[in-house]
Amino acid sequence: MPMDGLTIGRMVADLKEKLVGGRIDKAVQPEKDLVILTVRAGGANHKLLLCASPLHARIHLTNAQFSNPLEPPVFCMLLRKVLLGGRIMDIQQPAGDRAVHLLIENRDELGDLVSRRLVLEIMSRHSNMILLDGEGKIMDAVRHVDSDMSRVRQVLPGREYLAPPDQGKLDPRTLDGASLAGRLSTMGEAPLWKALAGSLTGLSHQTAQEIGYRLHPQGSLAADDPVGDANRVVEWFARLDQIQEARVLEDESGAVVDVLAFPYLSLPRELQHVYPSLSHAVEAFFGQRDYAERMKQKSAAMSKLLKTHLERCERKLAQQEEILVDADRMEGYRRMGEIIQASLWMLEKGQSSARLTDYYDPEGGEVTVALDPLLSPVENAQKYFKKYKKARSAKEIASQQKVLTMEELNYLEGASLDLQMASTESDLEEVRQDLAQHGYMKRTSNRRQMRQLPPSKPALYRSAEGREILAGKNAAQNDRLTASARPGDVWFHAKDMPGSHVILRVEEGEASEQDLLDAALVAAWYSKGQQSSTVPVDYTFRRYVKKPAGAKAGMVHYTHQRTIYVTPSKEKMDRLMPGPDVHS
Repeated sequence: MPMDGLTIGRMVADLKEKLVGGRIDKAVQPEKDLVILTVRAGGANHKLLLCASPLHARIHLTNAQFSNPLEPPVFCMLLRKVLLGGRIMDIQQPAGDRAVHLLIENRDELGDLVSRRLVLEIMSRHSNMILLDGEGKIMDAVRHVDSDMSRVRQVLPGREYLAPPDQGKLDPRTLDGASLAGRLSTMGEAPLWKALAGSLTGLSHQTAQEIGYRLHPQGSLAADDPVGDANRVVEWFARLDQIQEARVLEDESGAVVDVLAFPYLSLPRELQHVYPSLSHAVEAFFGQRDYAERMKQKSAAMSKLLKTHLERCERKLAQQEEILVDADRMEGYRRMGEIIQASLWMLEKGQSSARLTDYYDPEGGEVTVALDPLLSPVENAQKYFKKYKKARSAKEIASQQKVLTMEELNYLEGASLDLQMASTESDLEEVRQDLAQHGYMKRTSNRRQMRQLPPSKPALYRSAEGREILAGKNAAQNDRLTASARPGDVWFHAKDMPGSHVILRVEEGEASEQDLLDAALVAAWYSKGQQSSTVPVDYTFRRYVKKPAGAKAGMVHYTHQRTIYVTPSKEKMDRLMPGPDVHS
């Protein structure tokens, strides 16, 4: 049900109460389809989030922090030019549909009072954010829609704004029994909830099913009494304000699956968690999903690049290993050449093979030697010696290249793991910088693409006995974390596989066996062996961990280690998680 017409209506009512009459002091656009307006109202600052994402379009108040581009997008600069200092005069939801209009008054360059309208259309992949002037003409939009994209409704600067096409449904806020009964009577034998969803504007299937359940809790869902059902629906909407209570629905695993503007009697009560306001509930539902989706989008190019280089590396390694296998035959080439050379007196040109004495056989046996009939016996011996020298050179080159390929493969696997573990934009940026430093990506030179990002921080956990456990999430973090650890802290790393540096803080006394197990669990989780049943983890005191001169980020040597075996799992990690990443 997230952001259907009914939920938007409740959100508009909440926002009107808090924001109408407030002054817009700040406008930022962290993403192409995301705008944050800071509004001073009622003696407090409120951050209003408007998002036109195809997957997570929404509007609500937020307390979240966002990273902004060094140079604001054009749409943001226009918002700042015409909205800052203006007052929100009204917040509307036309026809009860999935759109919100912010009516704003401000002074223009001449000091005259002018009206502006900021429209957020919450319509799945057609979602948009549009700024209108006082005459209803489009000043700009987050997404431009030209005639190639839509013949019915273009969204371009200078065009007159046209509302989304009317679906011919009834507005729940101005509903009367007779009108609704007329609609229901035309629905035939359709279940009541389907009849309601097809008759009322902005009503999601989930909400329609809940209303149907409330009217017919015994399960008789057919709309066989349109007049009675219509009157009961009208009465229910009239009492809706009395049952408003923002809730978030979770599944049995604790994952957030829906946001509810009121309690649902058709769903288990124990899975519905009450929130202080609808904004809090909507942010709880969308926040992590939206952020995770944006992180996925931002990392997609790097993920594809790493996959391409990993596949190239694996092909190259297979070729080098094949050369080495072929090169293992080189001693045979030399042996054949020497056998031919020792038997020249027995051979003549034109032979394709010969049965010769094998002088390498202690028992003096014979061996069949393949010959080129176009070559003389001496030339055949030289041909085998040339094969031997070529195989020996190929082996030396392939051996050297294999070492380099293995180093590159280890680096790429580590970078892929870093990308998987990235939980903030700062983490992603450090992975990007590392890839650029090693020549896999171009360095960002476009200031519009660069972001003022805070330094990334390692993940923070606590052992069952309360000791702090820190895990680096990329090579740069690993370097900083290990360098900042005290000599007596305990250092962990998954054995012989890409993974994070993990530090167990030991302030007083020795770490207990449980502390070591918990820290080893974190090291296994933050490694390539995360899905393995048993992961070996090396640990030693930080004083025994050294970084070789000129080594790549995250590369160290360590001694005096011991190995502990653990089985990582999400359930075990959830037990250790105290909160978000470390911030200082």
